[in-house]
Amino acid sequence: MFNAKNKTDMQQPATNGNGGATLISSGTILKGDISSNNDLRIDGTVVGNVKSSSKIIIGSSGVVEGDIIGNQADITGKVTGNIRAKELLQLRGECMVNGNLYAGKLQVEPSATFNGQCHMGANIVEMSNNEQQTTAAVQ
Repeated sequence: MFNAKNKTDMQQPATNGNGGATLISSGTILKGDISSNNDLRIDGTVVGNVKSSSKIIIGSSGVVEGDIIGNQADITGKVTGNIRAKELLQLRGECMVNGNLYAGKLQVEPSATFNGQCHMGANIVEMSNNEQQTTAAVQ
């Protein structure tokens, strides 16, 4: 009488826009750049740059050969490349990082290994992103 639609017509379609996370599992090798708006967890191997506007997690079996850019990063595996985390960057466990770090805040466990330069502060991360865009536009 008031509404002819049944309950199934009124339900919104399921979307993967919020709260979803992407997993690259152990044994998977991905060649190419990754860009996402959601959380990323890498337990496999990525040969390319990884970018997310959310959190990036590199598990203990994870390997990234390229730059990592995200809001937050939690590294337990191996990274060869620069890491840019706008907020918190955590180097945990037996992680090995060969590259420069740009982070708002940095947390390093005693068992973590890091070779490169470290730049901290939110304005440093913003400046380095702007420098990258300017360099790319000139080329």
